Amino acid sequence: MASVLLGFSGGIDSTTAAQKLKDEGYNVVALTIDTMLNDDAIERAKLRAAEVGVEWYLYDARERFERDIIEYFCEEYASGRTPAPCTRCNTLIKWQILLEEANRLGIEHIATGHYFNIEQHGGYYYVAQGADATKDQSYYLWGLSQEILQRALTPMGMLIKRDVKANFKDKSESMGICFLEGKPYAEFLQKRGVAMVPGEVVNSRGEVCGYHNGIARYTIGQKRGEGLMDGMRVVDIDASKNHIIVGEGALLYKHKLYITNYNIVNISELLSADDITIKIRGIGVNPQRPVHITQRGEELIAETPDAAFAPAKGQPLVFYRNNLVIGGGIVVDFE
Repeated sequence: MASVLLGFSGGIDSTTAAQKLKDEGYNVVALTIDTMLNDDAIERAKLRAAEVGVEWYLYDARERFERDIIEYFCEEYASGRTPAPCTRCNTLIKWQILLEEANRLGIEHIATGHYFNIEQHGGYYYVAQGADATKDQSYYLWGLSQEILQRALTPMGMLIKRDVKANFKDKSESMGICFLEGKPYAEFLQKRGVAMVPGEVVNSRGEVCGYHNGIARYTIGQKRGEGLMDGMRVVDIDASKNHIIVGEGALLYKHKLYITNYNIVNISELLSADDITIKIRGIGVNPQRPVHITQRGEELIAETPDAAFAPAKGQPLVFYRNNLVIGGGIVVDFE
């Protein structure tokens, strides 16, 4: 009997994944990764694993999560960028720990409760979109390595979320960034010691038109906040000058995006295909038509005929070819 190490929170999705894998004949070992869980959450996971009838154990990742996710989150906002902690956590914490622990335990497969699929083409493994378009989580998994993808199972890939929820009396789920615990991110940053230094709000000509109370309180596209006038939005953030730059909403549409720190399945495919599309956010408005991609040194440059709305430095950009994730990276500039 083949074994699978399953990332297990004890929530609706991971519980369904455990049951489905067990029904398919796998020996399931449930691993709860403690990033900053409370005792109630840990106990729930332990009880749910017992209810499904699978082995369960706990991994203490709190120090690792603090270093790789929370410190990164604070540093990015302090630098005027928009971080993507969930994508980073999937790459550096959840799936990486599953791989490491599977290797340690001699377990062949790994899995989570994510809604996505995996397809193999031309000797490469690709993250593929899940069957449920409203729940598809492929956007957040662009950083997964080939080593992880060739070992991974996708029990939730063909399931529809509403059908999954129908099987549970308790349908509550955690939403948003887990470590914020529902609190405003600026409040979290202040408690973590991120300096909120007042500075100038300027327009594209450098003229002062207001004052802000710390660049970490602002994100690209924002239209409300101290120093922001009616009809104006944040169009850029200059951390070196401690400036918030504002302008009309039309300035938020960008046709050229510069990407670094990327993970690409097959760079030749990315640069030669004429049907690559992009997403700069998991949900919401994304360019629809194919983009032109070039490589310049350490950067990829994506030029899109459909302007991308409100891209932010530090935000992921994900490349798709039909339903396949070709790769992704971090936006460092735009024009």
